[in-house]
Amino acid sequence: MRIMISADMEGATGVTWSADVKPGTEQWQRFRRMFTGDVNACVAGLLDGGATEVLVNEAHSTQRNLLLEELDARARMLTGKHKPLSMMQGVDSGMDGVVFLGYHAGAGMDGVLSHTYLPNSITGVWLDGVHASEGRLNAVLAAEYGVPVLLVTGDDLTCVDAAEYAPGATLVAVKECVSRYAAICAPPRHTAAEIAAGAKAGMAAAGRAEPRRSAHRIEVEFDATHLAHAAAVVPTVELVGVRRVGFDAPTMTAAMKAFKVVTAIASGAVEGDYG
Repeated sequence: MRIMISADMEGATGVTWSADVKPGTEQWQRFRRMFTGDVNACVAGLLDGGATEVLVNEAHSTQRNLLLEELDARARMLTGKHKPLSMMQGVDSGMDGVVFLGYHAGAGMDGVLSHTYLPNSITGVWLDGVHASEGRLNAVLAAEYGVPVLLVTGDDLTCVDAAEYAPGATLVAVKECVSRYAAICAPPRHTAAEIAAGAKAGMAAAGRAEPRRSAHRIEVEFDATHLAHAAAVVPTVELVGVRRVGFDAPTMTAAMKAFKVVTAIASGAVEGDYG
């Protein structure tokens, strides 16, 4: 059984603040180790549950956050940016399951460090009319390749969200949201045990499923009008509101690639303190 871990950082053990996940800060250096600990616990649980191969895809920011020298030697790690499928790179290579580790709630939702792709600027994303987090987007992409979501870890509201888009997945809350920048956190020793147990249990859902391919529509709302206008320069992307753009795509893979372009252009259009 070949399993992929899509490893984001905002939903990792102890993380509550922007500096915890911003590369180069003192706090980031501290939380890199806890993030790696979460991944190692997941790898151990997956292997205990019957996985024969585990690929860890770095999915946060620079995608160079995990400590390779401390990674469980039985896993391999895909690190670095500019991957065609970004957070989900590798899901198209015959995987039997995927784990969303360290995930978070989406833009416009309650949750610790909630956002969708951009830390701010985006106030909401909708997939086929449904308010969508990164988890929902990535789950639909995984389904396009017949890959089930086995486990989702993050704060308690991330788990509430995941229960809707991945009802067959095991859910592990490593912290309880108090606000976007505060949470009641369990220590790493406790969360490691919970993640390992969840990963082992999640392996019961592993196995190739029938690929589900269909057309999709994504709409993105920004916090400023000029960001929407900048994104609307992309062919096939149209303004559907003062701060909102939308586009259609024949598959989820195409939709996510277009979404990456939209977010990259919007990010480049942010101007100083006024956004």
